[in-house]
Amino acid sequence: MPEKKKISICELRQGQSGRVVEILGGHGIAERLNSMGIRPGKDIYKVSSAFMKGPVTVSVDRCQIAIGWGMARKVTVEVS
Repeated sequence: MPEKKKISICELRQGQSGRVVEILGGHGIAERLNSMGIRPGKDIYKVSSAFMKGPVTVSVDRCQIAIGWGMARKVTVEVS
């Protein structure tokens, strides 16, 4: 079975989903994302993203969350 592709949330296309594999960065960013429900093992769905590295809107546990492009870039997902 081929290995699934791993990319950042920023690279997901609108309407595409995946499972969070890891969060790159320090303890602070991991805690902040964890408090929003974004943690390894969670399924995530990309709702939209703004033009020119603007906020990225994702859906986790039926809640929509907008996070900055820089923070979204540090979340690695396995594309489903």
